Amino acid sequence: MGNWRSLKTVAGFFSAIALTQFGANTSAIAADTVVVRLGLFTESISLAELQKAAKTGELPGSLQSYTKGLSQEQRRFFLGALGMNIPMNVVTLDKLINTQIGTTILNDFATALARKDKAGVQALRAGLVLGSTAPQGLSILSFIAAYPSKRLEIDLPKAWVVTRNLNTAFWRTQQFMLAIAPQLNPITAQPGTPQIAFPFDPSQPGSAQVKILNLSLNDQKRDAYGGLRQRKIPVDIYWSTAATLDKPVIVFSHGFGSVRTDLRYLAEHLASHGYVVAALEHPGSNQANVNLTLQGKTRVMKPEEFLYRPQDISFVLDELEKLNQTANHPLQGKLATMNAMVVGYSFGGGTALALAGAELQLEHLKQRCKKNLTILSLGENMQCIAQELPENSYQLRDPRIKQAIALNPTTSLIFGETGLTKIQVPTIVLAGSADKTTPALTEQIVGFEKIPSPKSLVGIIGGTHLSVKDPSTTLDQIGQPNTPISGGEVVGEQAADVRKYVKALTLAFAAQMTPEAKNYAIFLTPDYAQFASTAAFPFRLITQIPPDAMAVVKEFVEK
Repeated sequence: MGNWRSLKTVAGFFSAIALTQFGANTSAIAADTVVVRLGLFTESISLAELQKAAKTGELPGSLQSYTKGLSQEQRRFFLGALGMNIPMNVVTLDKLINTQIGTTILNDFATALARKDKAGVQALRAGLVLGSTAPQGLSILSFIAAYPSKRLEIDLPKAWVVTRNLNTAFWRTQQFMLAIAPQLNPITAQPGTPQIAFPFDPSQPGSAQVKILNLSLNDQKRDAYGGLRQRKIPVDIYWSTAATLDKPVIVFSHGFGSVRTDLRYLAEHLASHGYVVAALEHPGSNQANVNLTLQGKTRVMKPEEFLYRPQDISFVLDELEKLNQTANHPLQGKLATMNAMVVGYSFGGGTALALAGAELQLEHLKQRCKKNLTILSLGENMQCIAQELPENSYQLRDPRIKQAIALNPTTSLIFGETGLTKIQVPTIVLAGSADKTTPALTEQIVGFEKIPSPKSLVGIIGGTHLSVKDPSTTLDQIGQPNTPISGGEVVGEQAADVRKYVKALTLAFAAQMTPEAKNYAIFLTPDYAQFASTAAFPFRLITQIPPDAMAVVKEFVEK
């Protein structure tokens, strides 16, 4: 693997060279002239002059009239970027920029290219790869020398705009994903060639016919926090006549601003195999609440929602136990409510971890959220709402929850330094390498290290924040602009491989609470993750972070 400290500078490197207005010529001619554009004015400078500036540490005289308006920070950045070498071999760089996330970032930069053709991304890629073959390694100067055009025109204001918006966690995450399983990198992976035989396909539906029971539950005793007297909770129960007390009840918690059908495909899959799934809706953080916010009728979310959500699930389990004992009810005797599993997505992933025992620890969050929030991800901003809660810690564990799956969860701020160490049940955390909303390194990977075993971390290379969602809930992504902080979601039919693996993984994990545990254990292994991988989505599964990859995590934490 390449040196991570050098990789860290890739984002800064891009900001100096990639936000450019390149000439349209994409022949194999190396650039020998750079044109710096500032508003309506341009100034040409030769590659030789830039090479001299890198050696002397002084800005070229021909640029003095244009650099007067730059701050000292911008001057230092410009000169530092010129002299920066990244000792990354061409193979490693090629892997990075040809991954889903690498391409996404190149596309983000290319949106600012004023080219007559659409070859901006290809030109960027070619200059980077060829530039990395220089004796001293990749640098701005070797990039310019390798760039496939006679001249290179740089728009400084646009460069600074993208620098401010760039989510550098993308690159940290991608390096981590390559580190945890280099044999599965997207270039050399051979998906579908197992080293061992698998007895059956857990992604295929079971034989039971799925039924759906719609409930509207009313919690009239919810007054533990904030004086809330009642809370109406819609629940969809997915079940079949094959359901038995041998199998756990599975409860789903949806994401922020979403609906209880977030994971409908997964609920139907589990129900077809004889499990009972309760997909509930959290009224204070669902789509309906967001719609009211847009109408100015309520705030985006009350801080108490961090407490109410786990309580919603505990309440639903209470109500299901009543149904389990109700004579002549179709679910009578089928609901193992004392042996339950929770599956949560995004904000619901944080909810699932809280139910599994993770303690809300808010002291650091309250300090952090008083500072500049513009540099935080959307997931971090949402967690900052919890700073209004009166106490600094909350324990919301439900002992009926015996296993937890957190899909793209929010964990970076809400659980503080040691909250996740208090989880008491087997846990799976899933992370997508191209997730802009809850970036994998900050929201899942750093937190995963704190969770006690038994645990697994699943990496979806190329997966975005919405990739695991039911296609019916991602139709609004059509035509969304792709920016460094949002958009570019891989959903619907494009993400079918991701959902297929999530079905297999979740079914195998749920089966660990049944007499069939041994038959399904093989599907919770790195071997099966490799077998299930596709060209578009290599999957990785690990139970602990290896030393090389931990170095990435530690550097992030210590920065």
